[in-house]
Amino acid sequence: MTHAPAGGTGTRRVRKVLTTRRGGFSAFPFDSFNLGDHVGDDPAAVAANRRRLAEGMGLDPADFVWMEQIHSNTVTVVDGRRDEPVPATDAIVTAVPGLALVVLVADCVPVLLSDEDAGIVAAVHAGRIGARNGIVARTVGKMVELGATPGGIHALLGAAAGGDRYEVPDEMAADVEKHLPGSRTRTRQGTSGVDVRAGLMRQLHGLGVTHINAEPRCTISEPDYFSYRRDGRTGRQAGVVVLGETPA
Repeated sequence: MTHAPAGGTGTRRVRKVLTTRRGGFSAFPFDSFNLGDHVGDDPAAVAANRRRLAEGMGLDPADFVWMEQIHSNTVTVVDGRRDEPVPATDAIVTAVPGLALVVLVADCVPVLLSDEDAGIVAAVHAGRIGARNGIVARTVGKMVELGATPGGIHALLGAAAGGDRYEVPDEMAADVEKHLPGSRTRTRQGTSGVDVRAGLMRQLHGLGVTHINAEPRCTISEPDYFSYRRDGRTGRQAGVVVLGETPA
């Protein structure tokens, strides 16, 4: 697990964590730290991996809030623990300290957002379709609605499919670029490609979110990450964000 600083000068401690595929219990082709329970992996192995994640963060597994991700632009506010994944959503937002918001990915961009002063955090599943349809912008908007300010928001973007490996048809690249400027690129073969992470960084800057950190690694190229485009049947790594308590 990679523990990333949240940034900012707020009064609350925010924790952001990005995982890789290393250090878990799952067998091939989910080896080994697969956190997705919807990909065909042994449920006991997934449960053990999720317990290890919770233990590594010093949290109760019941504190983790998962999503039923469907590549939508739906944003859901959560105000407490959930026994089941939040249905049909691709971003979750909370102002409740101690909840661990989770996004699962295997090429899509995990986006972790926080405003320490406002006490608001969010986890976003930003794949090509969701990013094209404004999932990150809608999440920032919901955070602002709840009291955050764009200038107070820190964004962490995790490892994702790199533009030099993410080949798409010309028409698709043009369409994504129209809705997410800065995303169109060329692959290493010289064909049309999409760099969702680059487009999102440009979009965030345009929204006034300028405090951004991005993990530059490509999930397709690097074996330390699960990649659906590379392997097909595979596991999922996670991004997790937790809002801390207000200091006494």
